[in-house]
Amino acid sequence: MTQQRIGIIGAGLMGHGIAQAFAVAGHPVDIHEPDPDRRAGIVERVRGNLESLGMDTAAADRVRPCASLEDAVGRADVVIEAVPEDLALKQRIFLAVEAAAPPHALLASNTSVIPITRIMEPLRDKSRALGTHWWNPPYQIPLVEVIQTADTDDAAVAAMIGLLAAIGKTPVHVRKDVPGFIGNRLQHALWREAIALVQNGVCDAETVDAVVKASFGRRLAVLGPLENADLVGTDLTLAVHEHVLPDLDRTPEPLPLLRDLVASGRLGMKSGAGFRTWTEAQRTETHARLAAHLQRLDGVERG
Repeated sequence: MTQQRIGIIGAGLMGHGIAQAFAVAGHPVDIHEPDPDRRAGIVERVRGNLESLGMDTAAADRVRPCASLEDAVGRADVVIEAVPEDLALKQRIFLAVEAAAPPHALLASNTSVIPITRIMEPLRDKSRALGTHWWNPPYQIPLVEVIQTADTDDAAVAAMIGLLAAIGKTPVHVRKDVPGFIGNRLQHALWREAIALVQNGVCDAETVDAVVKASFGRRLAVLGPLENADLVGTDLTLAVHEHVLPDLDRTPEPLPLLRDLVASGRLGMKSGAGFRTWTEAQRTETHARLAAHLQRLDGVERG
């Protein structure tokens, strides 16, 4: 695919990683970050990631930090917004992007849950606007969900899918703009039931995690849920559903246990406690274990 210029808005956890994915594939990246300290560290952060993965660090030189949004998107062929999940903020950013970016540029939001239609509502030309939901860390997780709205032109979707495939990602087409798209709807349906099991005293959090990791979690990387349903048979799947679905949690809002954890400051690893308690050593070991696992899978896929 012809080299394209990528403009990225936001250099946080996702933004710098998306920039890295494009830079490694040979595309020049202009990334806007208003915070001067974070902006000054973008290139070295990307270089550090590449070094830790044993990759050529020269790709970091293709990332150019920009103090202004206009500088980052003024020559862009593709613009990807990666700012916090604040609808009003995203809408303001896309109004500015539409005014500054070339008329041919694709405009994409990396939101993980907000419907793209709502984010792009203020735009005059919605035909080139769509969603690209990357997963963390974006330079290691292959999937990118490409979300089409009722206003998105088919050609824009095809162009984005083609670009993402060319840089080695696994793009999927989300044909209907629903909250959470595909991956997060599946993931959080599982999380709701996991929280409910703990809340209802069926087991503790450690047991939930152990059950997933030591059973169906081992299959998920190579056997999706509907593949598995076909493997065991739709008749057996129906029989199981007849018994278990009526008893699954169907609460249409966050469960009280989760609300209580947040209200009491038990915010997970960053506070030292959430559903489980975390020491600094445990946090470090978990991050290292995840990084090693993802790098091993990436090596197998590339090999």
